[in-house]
Amino acid sequence: MQEDKTLILRRFIFPTLPEERPVANDTDQDFYNRADAVIELANSHIADSSRGKASASLMYANSRFSAWVSACGCRNAQELAAAKQQAVDYFVEEFRLMMEENLTDYIENFELYMGAKQD
Repeated sequence: MQEDKTLILRRFIFPTLPEERPVANDTDQDFYNRADAVIELANSHIADSSRGKASASLMYANSRFSAWVSACGCRNAQELAAAKQQAVDYFVEEFRLMMEENLTDYIENFELYMGAKQD
């Protein structure tokens, strides 16, 4: 009998489900420390590249790592294939939520983060 895709995803891929995730205020400091370390690495590549290229590489690395995380939770390729769309949906939605949150933060703090811009 083939397992339901949702059960596969819940059991193997995401030990912390969306409904179990901490709210932003409950996120531990290590979460932000890890994010800052990755941002520092991306920033170090801007000197010999560009913001756009560094961003593209960072997104690729994130997708590659997330694919690996997803694969680690499966027993075989068939199980991963069965959970593929749900995994994609999960990671895309998480990115969208984080992007919206960070853009809102930049909008609210534009002058502080970016400095005064001349028109």
